[in-house]
Amino acid sequence: VDDNSTFERNKYGILEPVNAITMFPEELDWVLMPLLCFDVVGHRVGYGKGYYDRFLKLCKADVIKIGFSYFDAIPVIEDSNLMDVKLDYCITPNRLYQF
Repeated sequence: VDDNSTFERNKYGILEPVNAITMFPEELDWVLMPLLCFDVVGHRVGYGKGYYDRFLKLCKADVIKIGFSYFDAIPVIEDSNLMDVKLDYCITPNRLYQF
C-alpha cells in the first residue's frame, strides 16, 4: 500500500486495500501479527481462530514471525498444541522478545 491506497471493510470488518498488488505467502520474508497474549517461549494467542497458524504454514519455512502485543509475556500458555506456530520475536511497548 502507499499514500494513494483506498480501503474497504471485508466481511470481518477489517479494512483491506482495494486493487492492491497480490502477494503470495511464499514470497514473504516476515509476518507481523497482533496478539492477545504470548508466553516466554513464543506461544501466542491471537484474534483469528487459527487464521495465522493456517497462513504461516503456507509461508516459506524461514519466514520471520513477529508478534505485537500491548502486554509483556505471561509465564506459560497452557493450551498450546502441535498446530500452533510459535513466534520468533514479539514487540511490546516495554521490550523486544526473541525466542
